[in-house]
Amino acid sequence: MTRSIDEILEAARVRLNRLEPEAAHVAARTSGSVLVDTRPVGQREATGTIPGALIIDRNVLEWRLDPRCEARLPIADSYDTHYILFCQQGYSSSLAAASLQDLGLHRATDLAGGFVAWRAAGLPVLQPAGPARLESQLVGAHPAPREDP
Repeated sequence: MTRSIDEILEAARVRLNRLEPEAAHVAARTSGSVLVDTRPVGQREATGTIPGALIIDRNVLEWRLDPRCEARLPIADSYDTHYILFCQQGYSSSLAAASLQDLGLHRATDLAGGFVAWRAAGLPVLQPAGPARLESQLVGAHPAPREDP
């Protein structure tokens, strides 16, 4: 039996406690939740990003946040971390959060409406930067894990 992407997305979202922008902002500021920007560099360069968000390309997300993986980031040391993923509009981040839950990261969720909704809510945004400035904001601030999982 096959399912459409809309059916897969709906099934993923049923599992998530998705957060509206204001709630995500409060969670990141007060309870140690980690905002994770999974958008491609081109979108970040064009639209900016959320201050303090951890930037992890979608194609390596699971490897970087799996506490048992050799390629994990130093922050990924617990299955209890509350990760709030966001993409541009809140579609691929729902699928990504469900994938993290499959790894046992039971508190993983996403930002309803993505970066677009965050910006529309008037929450803090770092304006678009050139490629050199964005490079310094990447998770490269930590030793870079290998590129291939």
